[in-house]
Amino acid sequence: MRTRRGLCYPKATNDDDSYRLLKKRKVELDGDFAGRREFFDSLPDDLILSVLCKLSSTAGCSSDFLSAVMTCKRLNGLGMSSIVLSKASRRMLAVKAKSWSESSHRFLKRVADTGNAEACFTLGMIQFYCLQNRGSGASLMAKAAIASHAPALYSLAVVQFNGSGGTKSDKDLRAGVSLCARAAFLGQIDALRELGHCLQDGYGVKKNIEEGRRFLIQANARELAAVLVSCPAAVVPPSWLTWSPRRQGGVGDAGCPLLSDFGCNVPSPEQHPANRFLSDWFADRTGNVPGPGLRLCSHTGCGRLETRRHEFRRCSVCGAVNYCSRACQALDWKLRHKAECALVERWADGEAEGL
Repeated sequence: MRTRRGLCYPKATNDDDSYRLLKKRKVELDGDFAGRREFFDSLPDDLILSVLCKLSSTAGCSSDFLSAVMTCKRLNGLGMSSIVLSKASRRMLAVKAKSWSESSHRFLKRVADTGNAEACFTLGMIQFYCLQNRGSGASLMAKAAIASHAPALYSLAVVQFNGSGGTKSDKDLRAGVSLCARAAFLGQIDALRELGHCLQDGYGVKKNIEEGRRFLIQANARELAAVLVSCPAAVVPPSWLTWSPRRQGGVGDAGCPLLSDFGCNVPSPEQHPANRFLSDWFADRTGNVPGPGLRLCSHTGCGRLETRRHEFRRCSVCGAVNYCSRACQALDWKLRHKAECALVERWADGEAEGL
C-alpha cells in the first residue's frame, strides 16, 4: 500500500529540517480537514471490503454491522455488496419477531440471494412456519441444505418425518432418515439424537439398538463439549459435572440432565435464532396461528407449529404434550416433562384405585 510519498514516515534529519517537514505536514492535514482532500476516499475498495467482510462475519448482532455501514455513503454502498453479505454470521442475521417488518424481510432476502446459508435457513423457517409460504420456505431451506448447512438438513428431515405442509400420506421416513444422517455426519446434535432414536425404534430404518445408543451418547457428549467450549473452564459450575447417577430431573432443576448414565448435568442448549424467532412469533397466538386446533411443539427450544391438525406426536403416557420429533421429545423429557408426566401417571393410578 502506498504511503503518500513517504510523508507519513519522515526521514531522520536535523532539528531545522524536522521542524520544516512537520510544519509542511500540518499545512497538508489542515487542508485535508478543510475539504481540499479526503484520505478515506483514496483507500482502495478491496481493503475496505476486507474490513467489512471481517465485521460481517464476527458481528455480535445486526446493529453492530448496520451502525458501521451507515457511517457514510461509501461504507453503505460497499457494505451492501454481495461479497460482504455472503459472509454474514448467524448472530448478525438474528431477527426479533417483535421487530419483524417488510424491511427486515427484504434484508434477509437480499442476504439469502448472495448464497448465505444462514440467511437461507432463517428466512426459510420464517416463511414455512410463520408466513405459511411452504414452497418458498422449503426451497430456501433446501438451498441451505445443499450448502451443507446442518440445521437446514435437520429441519428438512423433520418436514419429511411429519409430512409438514401436506397430508399424512406425504410422510417420507426414509428421506427423513437420510437427511438426518447427513446432518449427523456434520455434527448436528439434534440430528444425532433423532437418528439414535430412529435406530432404536426401527423408525424409517432397520432397527439397531446398539448403534442407536451409540448415536445418543455421541449427541450428549457433543452437547456437553459445546457448553464447555462456550464457557471458560474457570467459570464452569462444578455441579455441571457432578457424579450423581441417582439424580432425578425435575421442573426446579437449573439445567438439563445429559449423559444421565454417567451423571453429567449441563444447562439447556442455546436456541438457534430461527427457532427463537418461531417461539416469539407464536408466543402471542392472537393473529399468528393460521388455524384453530394447531399445536406448538412442547419443547421450548423448538418453536415449530403444526401445519395441519394432529401432525405432531403426543406423549403416549399423559397425552398432554406433543412434539415435532423424537429429538425434541427426548430433550424435553430430560428437561422437565419427566417429573410432570410421572405426576399425571400417579394421579391416573390413584384415580383408578379409587374407582
